[in-house]
Amino acid sequence: MIKLVRETDHKTLAVWAIDCAGRVLPSFEEKYPDDPRPRNAIEACRAWINTGVFKMADIRGAALAAHAAAREVGEDTAARSAARAAGQEVATAHVPTHSLGAANYALQAVWRSTEPSEADATVARERDWQYHHLLVLRERSASEKKG
Repeated sequence: MIKLVRETDHKTLAVWAIDCAGRVLPSFEEKYPDDPRPRNAIEACRAWINTGVFKMADIRGAALAAHAAAREVGEDTAARSAARAAGQEVATAHVPTHSLGAANYALQAVWRSTEPSEADATVARERDWQYHHLLVLRERSASEKKG
C-alpha cells in the first residue's frame, strides 16, 4: 500500500482520504451530533481539492480541531478513531502521506465498532475496499488527465 500511495498524485490521495474518513464519520456523529469539527475537516480538504486554494492556517486549524474532538472523546472508541481519521484526512492537503493515517484510523474505527468475533474479517474487508478504491481513483484521475 505504501508503494501505491507514493505513486499516486496528491489530490487523488486527498479524495481517497476523504472517502476513507467519510465511511467512519457516522461513528463520531451518532455519538456527538452537535460537534461539527470532524465533518468540517473533511469539508476543508474538499474545498482545497475543488478550488486549489491552500491556506495552511485553515488546513492546520481544521486538523487540530478534529484531533481536539478526538481527545475530548477520551476513551478509545470508534468515535475517537473516526475523529482522528478526519484530522489526518485534512492534513493530506499539506502532506500527501497523511492519507495513510486517515486510512489507518478509519480501520481502527471499523475494528472498534465491530463485534470482537467479526472484527478481523470486517477490518480485512475495509482494508480491501480501501486498496481497490484507491486503484479506481487513480484510474479515474489518469483518464481525466488524458482528456
